[in-house]
Amino acid sequence: MSVPQRWRTRIERALFAPKTVELQPLQALLPEVAAQGVRLARRTDSELTAEARALRGSCHERLSQADMVTACSLAREAAHRGLGERPFDVQILGALAMLSGHVAEMATGEGKTLAAAVAAFGHVLRGEPVHVLTVNDYLARRDAEWMAPVYERLGVSVGWVAEVATPAQRRAAYACDITYASIGEVGYDFLRDGLRDRDADRVQRGLATVIVDEADSILVDEARVPLILAGARDFDSSLTATVARVARTLERGHHYEVADAGRVVELTEAGITAAETAFGGVNLYGPEHLEWLTALNLALHAEVLLRRDVEYIVRDGRVDLVDEYRGRTTRQRRWPDGLQAAVEAKENLLRTTEGEVLATVTVQAFIGLYRTRCGMTATAMAVRDQLREFYDLAVTVVPPNVPSIRIDALERVYLTRHQREAALVAEVAAAHAVCRPVLIGTLDVARSERVAALLRAADIECVVLNAKDDAAEAAIVARAGAPGAVTVSTQMAGRGTDIRLGGPDEARRAEVVAVGGLYVIGCGRHDSRRVDDQLRGRAARQGDPGGSLFLVSLDDDLITRYGAAALPSPTSEARKLRRAIHSGPGGMVDDATVAAAVEHAQTVAEGITYEVHRNTWRYNLFIELQRRVVAQRREDLLRTPAAATLLADRDPGRSAEVLTRVGDLTGAARSIALYHLDERWTEHLAYLADVREGIGLRVLAHRDPVDEFHRECAAVFRTLLAEIDDATVDTFAATAASITSPEWTVADAGYMRPTATWTYMVNENPLSDGVGFGVGFARKYLRKAV
Repeated sequence: MSVPQRWRTRIERALFAPKTVELQPLQALLPEVAAQGVRLARRTDSELTAEARALRGSCHERLSQADMVTACSLAREAAHRGLGERPFDVQILGALAMLSGHVAEMATGEGKTLAAAVAAFGHVLRGEPVHVLTVNDYLARRDAEWMAPVYERLGVSVGWVAEVATPAQRRAAYACDITYASIGEVGYDFLRDGLRDRDADRVQRGLATVIVDEADSILVDEARVPLILAGARDFDSSLTATVARVARTLERGHHYEVADAGRVVELTEAGITAAETAFGGVNLYGPEHLEWLTALNLALHAEVLLRRDVEYIVRDGRVDLVDEYRGRTTRQRRWPDGLQAAVEAKENLLRTTEGEVLATVTVQAFIGLYRTRCGMTATAMAVRDQLREFYDLAVTVVPPNVPSIRIDALERVYLTRHQREAALVAEVAAAHAVCRPVLIGTLDVARSERVAALLRAADIECVVLNAKDDAAEAAIVARAGAPGAVTVSTQMAGRGTDIRLGGPDEARRAEVVAVGGLYVIGCGRHDSRRVDDQLRGRAARQGDPGGSLFLVSLDDDLITRYGAAALPSPTSEARKLRRAIHSGPGGMVDDATVAAAVEHAQTVAEGITYEVHRNTWRYNLFIELQRRVVAQRREDLLRTPAAATLLADRDPGRSAEVLTRVGDLTGAARSIALYHLDERWTEHLAYLADVREGIGLRVLAHRDPVDEFHRECAAVFRTLLAEIDDATVDTFAATAASITSPEWTVADAGYMRPTATWTYMVNENPLSDGVGFGVGFARKYLRKAV
């Protein structure tokens, strides 16, 4: 008996794509889109634009199916005229999924950028701004300029924001109907706007709709990293420099041990004694020297665990952090100030300005502020549970336009990195001999440069794309598909890059196709298989030929940290394994147990990342709720005469006196109230940071640190708003005589804000458990302190 198609579809979805949105209702709209397309094809460009503009603001808050069909039809025709590309049905399906408020999983090379443009136009029909968030400035500018001809024919304005943009340029970009920008830029502008003293100084005009490109990267990987706005303050760098010199003299295994899968350094008793002697015989665990102890732990963390050209690079006299998922530098990212100072002292650099946190928001909380959220990525299924749990977003799996014919070779495992590198050079040489282009993916800057040196030593010319040369990214990627090209890259080539076979103009495409297309070789596995899958996806796009191969060694960080327990124990099985290793060609391991250990290591790493994400959100949830309360109070102060009303109620005599003298008390009262609200919120954040740093000690009393943290947050916040009002009244009483004009501000009375501000992102989990130096440190501290 035959099974009806609708049931076959549901069975396949249940088996291969569980917990996803059914595609059938969206597929049913495709004939209507095509039918309207026939009508629109007869329109002139001006008629098409006029019809698109006429729809603006006519849609309700939630787009109907008819609205979505019309939007997709108009955008498809505009793309055909503006780009010479008519979106495929699968691209329309992806756009429909995003217009329905879902995350569309579309394979690499399936045209997600154009699908997002179709969806962005559909959301614009509601008359609200649309933000398209990308993973970096390069893609924001590229996509905005690339899709501009489409938007022009639809009567829609488009802009983009980059790190170097001025406030005026940012305001102009956000004034457009559609704005492309990285998550960091949009988030930081939101924080800056939250500290403006005048509504006219803001650059954004509200958070309505967001389309998240590479949704898994931004919504999951970035979710562990809060966005922070900092203000400059004075600092003393002498302690950091002194402690850094002492840290360099300590020896691993004797003075300190590396624990918690290589994520934390713990002093031994010998290390404590050596440090106390070096500091002049102090008691490091005495309350008066706790600052020294903290600085020493930070210095050790910087010296031992943070590696140059892996976690960071040194460029132009400064430390630039490297994003572990993208391989790019992030000038806006810093470690918490103590750790940042320790790394700068390690590298003998001038200490950058110390900062105090003025405002902060997690990526997860920020995305939650948009009324409408959707996105796209090639690797959504792997994180579908997190997207649903943290963002209430469902995944729609869109089939490819052309089935992939990429050949993914079985992973090869080697005993050592040196053997793996020798095999890598041999594999590249074989491909290079037939002029097949090769893209080699490495895990960090140091390894990319090492692999390039090995290739050049073997007379194989190559180009390197890493954080040190990111300015040449577009040119390097454009040439990566040319015959015989060998490109060594960090994760920079893993997302958003389109490598065309035969070079940028595809003039020699036939030559590359004849030798098998682009060959992607992964030199080690990343902690997330999604990053590996993105690298594989650079090859065999849109039905092109291509292949991929991953080479792993048993001394890779991923295996030693998370897979060692799954390897055979030191028994007869291990001896048998060693014989198999030594008898294999070039040290290659052909053993099912070892292959399973590699898979296990990546699974464990992904599980830890998931828990860090969940734990981070648990800690930040209360802070976010408090931030929203304070933000609403600030809006009231900024947009209403609430501050003047407060002063009139609490100090009617002086208020009447000043009102008589200057005619209007609103501006002065607002300035005082905003100053104290911002100052007290800064102090509150600093207090919560201190509480969080030591809250891990509560586990020794069998208490949940998260619950304890929330209890502390609630207790101190209860009086915060009242204290702000009291401070406002007191300052008004002290300065009332000096208020001589409606334009008076607290700066006229000497109350100064930070002299400079900057933005940075800190890793929420830099020191093991994210709440201090770990339980081991806590126990040692308690023992020594007692």
